[in-house]
Amino acid sequence: MPGFISILRGINVSGQKKILMKDLKLLYENLEFTEVKTYIQSGNVVFNINQKINETTLCKKIEDAIFSKYAFEVPVIIRTAEEIHDIINNNPFLKEDAINPEKLHVTFLKEKPLTSNLKSIEPLNYLPDRFKIAGREIFLHCPVNYGETKLSNKFFESKLKVSATTRNWKTVNMLFEMMTQ
Repeated sequence: MPGFISILRGINVSGQKKILMKDLKLLYENLEFTEVKTYIQSGNVVFNINQKINETTLCKKIEDAIFSKYAFEVPVIIRTAEEIHDIINNNPFLKEDAINPEKLHVTFLKEKPLTSNLKSIEPLNYLPDRFKIAGREIFLHCPVNYGETKLSNKFFESKLKVSATTRNWKTVNMLFEMMTQ
């Protein structure tokens, strides 16, 4: 079972930072990662590695390889299969009545934000959109349209001072399914 997912920030958006998924898969295989699978064009890669390596070093290894090949920087966020499993099982919005899973998203943070930055964001309210922060994840419920929410990656990055990227609930579940196949 592949044990890692990397989530790339900001590739293939409006023609910017274009990376074909078949090329990204090959880049990972050239890094000697195994069981490499990609999902949709937004930079989701499920993979395994045959060595013990910490998350920071792993992110840097992938970021450096992308920069070397494409000459642009792409933040990479890593989660393990166990972490994705926990995210799926602990989404606080799923405990509420009448929540449409198609309106749920998860913003993945590269690192846990400082407590002072977390406190500064707590009182903010952008109803009907809501968010709940748990460790390195932000659970989002955007009942109208995520594309129109103020709770974007840039919003969280500016307030929390960490890199962030968001995936819809269907993608999060699909990535976990890919990891367990």
